[in-house]
Amino acid sequence: MTEEEAFNKLAAMCSTSEYCRFDMQEKLYKWSVPLDEMKRVLDKLENEKYIDEERFCRAYVKDKFRFSKWGKKKISYSLALKKISPTVSARFMHEIENEEYLEVLRNILVTKRKSIRAKDAYELNGKLIRFAMSRGFELEDIKRCITDFEYED
Repeated sequence: MTEEEAFNKLAAMCSTSEYCRFDMQEKLYKWSVPLDEMKRVLDKLENEKYIDEERFCRAYVKDKFRFSKWGKKKISYSLALKKISPTVSARFMHEIENEEYLEVLRNILVTKRKSIRAKDAYELNGKLIRFAMSRGFELEDIKRCITDFEYED
């Protein structure tokens, strides 16, 4: 694959969805593009605004929170795997409103609570905590929502 073909193929992909530099680099590795050409293609994609780390990060945080119902920790870890700077990701994580964040957490806990079988409240709470933590929510927020359930019952 030539440098121009690689650029055109990646530009077409970027025009339909948001990607980060790491995603594009992985594609180029898979296509066995030489390192010097890879750098030029990636730089050209950035210069022509096909890829933009901040734009990608904003969209990724919003999508993973709203559609996948992921917590901040899981989103942060996932962005770190994509080599997104922690300072960039932190800025967009703060855009998630706290009340909306807790509401999403409450909703997934209420839904999960209906499907859990437990001998007592202690076991039920343990299972809910493990579930919510696997979704990337913070322990303090989980405890607050579980405490809200106890007052509602």
